[in-house]
Amino acid sequence: MAKPKILIVDDEKALRDTLARWFAPKYDCLTAADGEEALKLVESNPEIALAITDEKMPRMTGSEFLREAKKLRPDLPIIMLTAYGSVELAVSAMRNGGADDFRQKPITDLKAFDNAVAAMLEKRAFAKSPDAPASVKPPSGFTGKSPAMEKIYALVRKAAPSSATVLVEGPSGTGKELVARALHDLSPRAKGPFIAVECAALSSDLLESELFGYEPGTFTNQLAQGKKGKFESANGGTLFLDEIGEISEVMQVKLLRALESRSIQRVGGTKTIPVDFRLVAATNKDLRLMTARGDFREDLYYRLNVISMKMPPLDERVGDIKLLANHFLKEYSKANGNTVTAIAPEAMKALENYSWPGNVRELRNVIERMVVLAGSSTLTIADLPEEITNPHPAAAIQPSPAATALPTTGDSLAEAEKRQILEALEKCGGNKSKAAEMLGISRRTILRKLTLWNLQ
Repeated sequence: MAKPKILIVDDEKALRDTLARWFAPKYDCLTAADGEEALKLVESNPEIALAITDEKMPRMTGSEFLREAKKLRPDLPIIMLTAYGSVELAVSAMRNGGADDFRQKPITDLKAFDNAVAAMLEKRAFAKSPDAPASVKPPSGFTGKSPAMEKIYALVRKAAPSSATVLVEGPSGTGKELVARALHDLSPRAKGPFIAVECAALSSDLLESELFGYEPGTFTNQLAQGKKGKFESANGGTLFLDEIGEISEVMQVKLLRALESRSIQRVGGTKTIPVDFRLVAATNKDLRLMTARGDFREDLYYRLNVISMKMPPLDERVGDIKLLANHFLKEYSKANGNTVTAIAPEAMKALENYSWPGNVRELRNVIERMVVLAGSSTLTIADLPEEITNPHPAAAIQPSPAATALPTTGDSLAEAEKRQILEALEKCGGNKSKAAEMLGISRRTILRKLTLWNLQ
């Protein structure tokens, strides 16, 4: 099989030659001294799979080359090289010009750079690979046949063989850790460790020592021996960082450095330790919005978002509720040693009509509770929790912090709920998804309410 072809663009001959020699065993390397020469090579060599370009060059800058090359080849991954201290320029190139990654000069770790190139090529291969068939077998641990979940199954199977970083987004309780485990189990790293870290559960200092480890004597209240961190523990396997949107700005910088260099230093240490892990990160927050607000580093966001997966909330996969409920019924009936074997039709209908703000996790907990407390072999509507059979009229409205509080004086709860939804829709120009996000509820809840009120 022919080696992938890459293009190296830099006006410094010594750097061009160094990179070409380094990459030669794995890639067929073309070189150019400036953007104009590089653009001609892109035009005449459609098989070029990736380009690496410096920013400051005569005749045509790297940004100009990037813009013109993307016109010719929108799918061509391009890595920008920038001088130390020019990170803002590189991030701007990623945001506005379409650059896929950036590296700071001087390049001191060629192995880490090699990993970055490999990740970009894997991302390109992932994007160009054929779509999965209409019906995809769920990976281990998943239940569901809805189109939304079949799309996730296909993405997992396509992404698993690579080592590219994956960002899994979606509301709490939708199964983001299941995705991470499936990516690990279906990957070449399956025999290695799977290490999960709940970022939101730890303070910044504790998270740092948990991830990076610490040297002996670092903390006066610790035993004399040091501790290996999660980065080292995940060597040869997968590191799953849950709720990545909760980490502090300081930790964002440290994580970015670890991802760039594929090496760490323990807390209190000076030795550089190489680490080999596949990172899967998850969040229930909108990281793109957080970067726009300045709450999350944009360069780290691009490092994490090599391959993106968005988990659907349960109310967008209503057809899976029956499958999931029966699956959990069997699981908890067996675990508790009882003989509950079925869910009555009226009880199942109530489950399917509920909005499930807690998603699959809430459904699992409800079924477990019903099985434990059941008085017969069939779960009936009498076994359902009251919040499902008789939800509070305004229970669906849990305004997010960003939502504007509306006065309710003189209104019944139902009137206040109706007015709040209609005003949110008006503010959002009728966009139901945006209105749902503003109110902190699901789009399906808004649709159900509008149908109830006979409104379009």
